[in-house]
Amino acid sequence: MTITESLIDIPVRLDFDQLVPQFSRAIASLDHVATLELDRAGFDPALRELVRLRASQLNGCAYCVDLHSKDGRAAGVTDQKLHAVAIWRDSALFTAAERAALEFTESVTRLSETRVPEAVVDEARAELGEERLAALLALVVTINAWNAIGVSTRCWNVQRDAA
Repeated sequence: MTITESLIDIPVRLDFDQLVPQFSRAIASLDHVATLELDRAGFDPALRELVRLRASQLNGCAYCVDLHSKDGRAAGVTDQKLHAVAIWRDSALFTAAERAALEFTESVTRLSETRVPEAVVDEARAELGEERLAALLALVVTINAWNAIGVSTRCWNVQRDAA
Protein backbone atom coordinates (compact mmCIF):
# COMPACT_ATOMS: atom_id res chain seq x y z
CA MET A 1 0.00 0.00 0.00
CA THR A 2 1.33 3.46 -0.89
CA ILE A 3 0.96 6.54 1.27
CA THR A 4 -1.54 8.01 -1.19
CA GLU A 5 -3.76 4.94 -0.88
CA SER A 6 -3.84 5.25 2.90
CA LEU A 7 -4.97 8.88 2.97
CA ILE A 8 -8.53 9.53 4.08
CA ASP A 9 -10.97 11.69 2.15
CA ILE A 10 -12.81 14.31 4.19
CA PRO A 11 -16.48 14.44 3.11
CA VAL A 12 -18.14 17.70 2.15
CA ARG A 13 -20.83 18.73 4.66
CA LEU A 14 -22.55 21.35 2.50
CA ASP A 15 -21.88 22.47 -1.06
CA PHE A 16 -21.81 26.10 0.00
CA ASP A 17 -20.97 27.54 -3.42
CA GLN A 18 -23.89 25.67 -5.02
CA LEU A 19 -26.41 26.33 -2.24
CA VAL A 20 -25.79 30.07 -1.76
CA PRO A 21 -24.05 31.16 -4.97
CA GLN A 22 -24.75 34.89 -4.60
CA PHE A 23 -23.28 34.96 -1.11
CA SER A 24 -20.30 32.92 -2.23
CA ARG A 25 -19.66 35.41 -5.03
CA ALA A 26 -20.03 38.27 -2.52
CA ILE A 27 -17.36 36.77 -0.27
CA ALA A 28 -15.08 36.32 -3.28
CA SER A 29 -15.70 39.96 -4.19
CA LEU A 30 -14.92 41.03 -0.61
CA ASP A 31 -11.65 39.13 -0.82
CA HIS A 32 -10.81 40.79 -4.12
CA VAL A 33 -11.50 44.25 -2.71
CA ALA A 34 -9.46 43.53 0.44
CA THR A 35 -6.53 42.51 -1.78
CA LEU A 36 -6.91 45.68 -3.86
CA GLU A 37 -6.86 47.78 -0.68
CA LEU A 38 -3.72 46.01 0.51
CA ASP A 39 -2.05 46.61 -2.85
CA ARG A 40 -3.13 50.26 -2.84
CA ALA A 41 -1.66 50.73 0.63
CA GLY A 42 1.62 49.07 -0.37
CA PHE A 43 1.19 46.02 1.86
CA ASP A 44 3.78 43.31 1.20
CA PRO A 45 2.18 40.41 -0.75
CA ALA A 46 4.31 37.88 1.14
CA LEU A 47 3.08 39.22 4.49
CA ARG A 48 -0.48 39.13 3.14
CA GLU A 49 -0.16 35.37 2.65
CA LEU A 50 1.48 34.87 6.05
CA VAL A 51 -1.50 36.65 7.62
CA ARG A 52 -3.96 34.50 5.70
CA LEU A 53 -2.03 31.39 6.65
CA ARG A 54 -1.83 32.26 10.35
CA ALA A 55 -5.54 33.07 10.66
CA SER A 56 -6.35 29.84 8.82
CA GLN A 57 -4.12 27.86 11.18
CA LEU A 58 -5.85 29.38 14.20
CA ASN A 59 -9.28 28.64 12.75
CA GLY A 60 -8.36 25.11 11.66
CA CYS A 61 -9.27 25.53 8.00
CA ALA A 62 -7.41 22.75 6.18
CA TYR A 63 -8.21 24.07 2.71
CA CYS A 64 -7.05 27.60 3.49
CA VAL A 65 -3.87 26.43 5.25
CA ASP A 66 -2.98 24.44 2.14
CA LEU A 67 -3.92 27.25 -0.25
CA HIS A 68 -2.11 30.05 1.57
CA SER A 69 1.00 27.95 2.14
CA LYS A 70 1.21 27.55 -1.63
CA ASP A 71 0.30 31.21 -2.25
CA GLY A 72 2.94 32.27 0.26
CA ARG A 73 5.57 30.24 -1.54
CA ALA A 74 4.49 31.84 -4.83
CA ALA A 75 4.80 35.28 -3.19
CA GLY A 76 8.40 34.51 -2.25
CA VAL A 77 8.04 33.26 1.32
CA THR A 78 10.61 30.58 2.10
CA ASP A 79 9.52 27.14 3.27
CA GLN A 80 11.39 27.79 6.52
CA LYS A 81 9.31 30.91 7.21
CA LEU A 82 6.06 29.21 6.17
CA HIS A 83 6.74 26.44 8.68
CA ALA A 84 7.69 28.95 11.38
CA VAL A 85 4.57 31.10 11.12
CA ALA A 86 2.80 28.77 13.57
CA ILE A 87 5.43 29.65 16.20
CA TRP A 88 6.36 33.15 14.99
CA ARG A 89 6.78 34.56 18.52
CA ASP A 90 9.68 32.14 19.13
CA SER A 91 11.30 32.56 15.72
CA ALA A 92 13.97 35.05 14.69
CA LEU A 93 12.73 34.91 11.08
CA PHE A 94 10.11 37.68 11.41
CA THR A 95 10.60 41.44 11.26
CA ALA A 96 9.01 43.89 13.69
CA ALA A 97 6.37 44.80 11.07
CA GLU A 98 5.57 41.12 10.42
CA ARG A 99 5.31 40.47 14.16
CA ALA A 100 2.94 43.40 14.62
CA ALA A 101 0.80 42.22 11.71
CA LEU A 102 0.69 38.64 13.00
CA GLU A 103 -0.11 39.77 16.54
CA PHE A 104 -2.94 41.95 15.21
CA THR A 105 -4.18 39.07 13.06
CA GLU A 106 -4.25 36.70 16.01
CA SER A 107 -5.95 39.24 18.24
CA VAL A 108 -8.70 40.00 15.70
CA THR A 109 -9.13 36.30 14.87
CA ARG A 110 -9.56 35.55 18.59
CA LEU A 111 -11.46 38.74 19.36
CA SER A 112 -13.96 37.04 21.67
CA GLU A 113 -10.98 36.19 23.90
CA THR A 114 -8.73 39.21 23.34
CA ARG A 115 -11.09 42.12 22.72
CA VAL A 116 -8.21 43.40 20.50
CA PRO A 117 -6.17 45.31 23.09
CA GLU A 118 -5.20 48.91 22.50
CA ALA A 119 -1.51 47.98 22.78
CA VAL A 120 -1.86 45.53 19.88
CA VAL A 121 -3.53 48.15 17.70
CA ASP A 122 -0.96 50.80 18.68
CA GLU A 123 1.97 48.51 17.84
CA ALA A 124 0.47 47.56 14.48
CA ARG A 125 -0.23 51.21 13.70
CA ALA A 126 3.34 52.17 14.63
CA GLU A 127 4.85 49.43 12.44
CA LEU A 128 2.43 49.54 9.49
CA GLY A 129 0.84 52.98 9.47
CA GLU A 130 -2.89 53.60 9.58
CA GLU A 131 -3.64 52.90 5.92
CA ARG A 132 -1.89 49.52 5.91
CA LEU A 133 -3.44 48.68 9.29
CA ALA A 134 -6.94 49.39 7.97
CA ALA A 135 -6.23 47.28 4.89
CA LEU A 136 -4.89 44.52 7.15
CA LEU A 137 -8.12 44.58 9.15
CA ALA A 138 -10.09 44.16 5.90
CA LEU A 139 -7.93 41.14 5.07
CA VAL A 140 -8.30 39.57 8.51
CA VAL A 141 -12.08 39.99 8.48
CA THR A 142 -12.19 38.42 5.03
CA ILE A 143 -9.97 35.42 5.76
CA ASN A 144 -11.92 34.75 8.94
CA ALA A 145 -15.13 34.70 6.88
CA TRP A 146 -13.58 32.25 4.43
CA ASN A 147 -12.36 30.10 7.33
CA ALA A 148 -15.80 30.07 8.96
CA ILE A 149 -17.29 28.80 5.71
CA GLY A 150 -14.55 26.25 5.07
CA VAL A 151 -14.50 24.79 8.57
CA SER A 152 -18.29 24.68 8.90
CA THR A 153 -19.03 23.15 5.51
CA ARG A 154 -15.80 21.48 4.39
CA CYS A 155 -17.02 22.50 0.96
CA TRP A 156 -13.53 22.75 -0.53
CA ASN A 157 -11.21 19.78 -0.44
CA VAL A 158 -7.46 19.95 -0.31
CA GLN A 159 -6.07 18.64 -3.57
CA ARG A 160 -3.24 16.19 -3.09
CA ASP A 161 0.01 17.24 -4.67
CA ALA A 162 1.42 14.93 -7.32
CA ALA A 163 4.07 12.63 -5.88
